[in-house]
Amino acid sequence: MKPSILALGRMKTGQMNKTETEYAEHLQILKNCGEIAWYRFEGMKFRLADNTFYTPDFAVMRSDGRLEMHEVKGYWHDDARVKIKVAAEMYPVEFLAVRKKTRRDGLGWKIERF
Repeated sequence: MKPSILALGRMKTGQMNKTETEYAEHLQILKNCGEIAWYRFEGMKFRLADNTFYTPDFAVMRSDGRLEMHEVKGYWHDDARVKIKVAAEMYPVEFLAVRKKTRRDGLGWKIERF
């Protein structure tokens, strides 16, 4: 019997997974309501160190002009949490982690700010 192999679940650059697709639909609703002015999937890339970069899932501009970076997560790997914390310390932009709420939690999106 062969041991099972776990995939990392990472999509190709520029391709959204199911949760990111649902969040993009949420952002489009916010844009239609005028709460945000613009958003782009993998729209910005941040240099953290030599040969180390961080690309948030969504770059979002609020209607008041504030720029935010949204990272959509179902599960956090340690390296991803470190990268978003480092980016938040280095750049004058607000970084948010977004998780889909369960039915028990009332659905919607849970936001953690860095």
